[in-house]
Amino acid sequence: MTDLNQKVAAATRWSMINTIVRRVGTFATGVVLARLFFGPYEWGLYAVGLLVLAMLLSLNEMGVSLALVRWDGDIRRFAPTVLTLSTLSSSAFYLLLFVTAPTVARLLGSPEATAMLRLLCLTVVIDGIACVPIGKLNREFQQFRRTVVDIANFLVNTVVTFALAATGMGAMAFAWGSLAGNIVALVGFALCAPDMLRFGWDRTQAVRLLRFGLPLASASLLTLGIVNVDSVVVSSVLGPAALGLYAMAFNMSSWPVRIVSDTVRRVSYAGFSRLADSPEAFAASFQRALAVVLAAAVPFCVLLGVLADPVIRLVYGDQWAGAAVSLQFLAALGLIRVAVDLAYDCLATRLRKTLMVMQAWWLFSLTPVLLLFAHSFGIAGVAAGQVVVAGLLVAPVFVVVLSRLGILPALMLRACVRPVLGGVMMGALAWGMHLVLGGGFLSLAVIGLVALSVYLPFVLPLLRKGWADRSQPGREADRDGEQPLATVATS
Repeated sequence: MTDLNQKVAAATRWSMINTIVRRVGTFATGVVLARLFFGPYEWGLYAVGLLVLAMLLSLNEMGVSLALVRWDGDIRRFAPTVLTLSTLSSSAFYLLLFVTAPTVARLLGSPEATAMLRLLCLTVVIDGIACVPIGKLNREFQQFRRTVVDIANFLVNTVVTFALAATGMGAMAFAWGSLAGNIVALVGFALCAPDMLRFGWDRTQAVRLLRFGLPLASASLLTLGIVNVDSVVVSSVLGPAALGLYAMAFNMSSWPVRIVSDTVRRVSYAGFSRLADSPEAFAASFQRALAVVLAAAVPFCVLLGVLADPVIRLVYGDQWAGAAVSLQFLAALGLIRVAVDLAYDCLATRLRKTLMVMQAWWLFSLTPVLLLFAHSFGIAGVAAGQVVVAGLLVAPVFVVVLSRLGILPALMLRACVRPVLGGVMMGALAWGMHLVLGGGFLSLAVIGLVALSVYLPFVLPLLRKGWADRSQPGREADRDGEQPLATVATS
């Protein structure tokens, strides 16, 4: 038990380093590209490409790679079958996309994106191969190796994208950069886990893998649909330039989601899987994890929401100011998504079919609301519609289903109290200071530091408790069997 605690803690640290380095680097890259090379239109075309790519990646390996983390025993017995299944399915999805790319681009209101879709989505095939060594690294909590490979991917991607953007290639620069980075990543993962890249076939194993993976893949596809249906609506109803503004706002609102959730989700599924047979430990672990992720995400979301307009103008320039109102709503959505991502990983270990139904409910309730709000209020309406559906129609369903696993609403409420109260206080203070000091760099820096100093006393008890528990892992494990959290993320 203590050994597992130490492995998860070390993996979480490296996962956090990985996430922060890549997210900060991606942010800096986006700022330079938005200021020097691309406007909303080019950004919108690239957003169309990312939308289609994300949909394919959610389904390309049919969820079978998660068995490498979840199943007991020697994974070398079934890894060759996983590799064969994931490679064949990824290749089939790419061929389908290649043929239908003109139609897909036209339906999304961006027929100019056809060539980019065909090039960018080659990474689907690469991911289908790389997911197997990645699965082994995640299973064994080897996040240091993954960090090295992911950073190499980012560096190559960035260099190629900048070089081609400077030549005036437009949105295609993104596609070439992504492809180059993913090829480097595949080589790196192959070196980290060379025994995982062996093709093989066992019919019995293949049937078991598909029964295990398809519900998760379907739920993942629905999740990606939930995350991306807004982009589909904006692109098809309002056009690529509006999508560029909306995508910028969504990317900024996703900073806390990516930093917090990506860090947690590389180890949460593996961690929750170890506790799936111990209801009390399972519930206690979720409560602790929820308190920590909210404590980390609240200050980001609050400051982005309160200071949306000055932050966008400062970072990206005045041409992107039209994204400010959308960002205010999407910052609130980001906070909801942090909690839901954690709940998703928790439910994926025990209620996969129920999870799929829940995700379908979210998607089918979201689509008509976004269409109505887009026609009536533009991109700000789409962002507001997201918050309305997530907060009023979806979050209560997650609370009810989690309670079936022994994670009672009172436990979740207890985890939320301190971060929420701290967020309200820092938000009010930040808004008042902004009215007095204005929106320059120095003013925003001072506002952020003062607001954070007000917030920290609310969450320090949570951090101190976590530190005390880690300093006595044996006694904590004996008392309630609790483990640190978090999932598997493919490339």
